[in-house]
Amino acid sequence: MIRATGKMTLTFDANTYGDLLSRFQPRVIQNEAEYRAALKVAEALIANRNLGPEESAILDLFAALIEQYEEQDASIAEISPHETLQHLMEARGLRQVDLVGILGSKGVVSEVVHGKRRTSIAQAKALGEFFHVSPALFF
Repeated sequence: MIRATGKMTLTFDANTYGDLLSRFQPRVIQNEAEYRAALKVAEALIANRNLGPEESAILDLFAALIEQYEEQDASIAEISPHETLQHLMEARGLRQVDLVGILGSKGVVSEVVHGKRRTSIAQAKALGEFFHVSPALFF
């Protein structure tokens, strides 16, 4: 479409956009596999130098979904081992005294729970087994 000013204005076609939504099926990214798939779609769209407004809107949508996942994933990685332990204890209604048999004395448990002491490899393994999670969460 050409406006009176002589400049070209692209119109947004809802049907084309709907077809693209159906084809790409964007949704909130839940895991690494969906993240990689979304990156592939975004990369394919970026490679196309002649994007229409509908493709640009889909690319913007995928970029927002990818960014949201990356921010969420980064915040998960920033959780310290003692915060992870505190969360698991709270979720299971446990007190520090409940971990004495796993970590050692009451003093050691207190220091680990409050982040004043790091867990040993053996303690991390024991916590992983106890909570049924990866021992890496406690390093």
